[in-house]
Amino acid sequence: MNPDTATIDEVIRQLDDIIDWSQSHESRLGYFAALYRKVTVKVKEGIADGYFGDGQRMERLDMIFAGRYLDAFEQFRSHQPTTQSWRLTFEASKHWWPIVLQHLLLGMNAHINLDLGVAAARTSPGDAIHDLEADFNKINEILAALVDGVQQELARVRPLLGLLDRIGGGTDEALINFSMEKARDRAWQVALKLAPLDQANRMSGIEKIDKEVALIGHLVRHPGLIIGSVNKIIRLGERGTIPQIINILG
Repeated sequence: MNPDTATIDEVIRQLDDIIDWSQSHESRLGYFAALYRKVTVKVKEGIADGYFGDGQRMERLDMIFAGRYLDAFEQFRSHQPTTQSWRLTFEASKHWWPIVLQHLLLGMNAHINLDLGVAAARTSPGDAIHDLEADFNKINEILAALVDGVQQELARVRPLLGLLDRIGGGTDEALINFSMEKARDRAWQVALKLAPLDQANRMSGIEKIDKEVALIGHLVRHPGLIIGSVNKIIRLGERGTIPQIINILG
């Protein structure tokens, strides 16, 4: 996708295509796409309502941000190389055992820990990155606000949700909050690191950061014996078909 010519409506249309494809193919790839569509709609509404200090700049950031996900999705679907963090996320969709929350966290990890900082640096390179900080924080407020809704939606497909809370002492909520909090902070540090670099050094920097983000993804995918065992119990209790879960998340 070309961020210089694309529009937010085009991004939403492409997300709808991914969601439709995922439902017809019963693919868990649609879980994150459904959540991300809501994020994109909220950003569009924020731009229209004057929520951001510079709506035009935010629209460009959103195009670059969304483009990284859309490009990664098409690369994976057409068996082309993509970033390690997105490949890990997409590969997990082929497996039955990961719970819905893990699929969403894997997508958040790749898209926020890597893509958001990259998009910010491309939108406002050099010293201009500092002028972006206020709007950068606002887009993260939108992301954070959707977390509560995600937890409520997941409760509809996970009747054993309370088991993870009892055994893990609120681990379910902590997993999301930790991921979101740390990811937001990390994304800004990524932006500050990449913004001053020229194209060649920026690409090299992105590759290094991608490896680090993929390691975080591995921890989400394989969280250890105790949480992993609880996740298996929760997975056995998850209700609904893949298309139904996509509809719930959308």
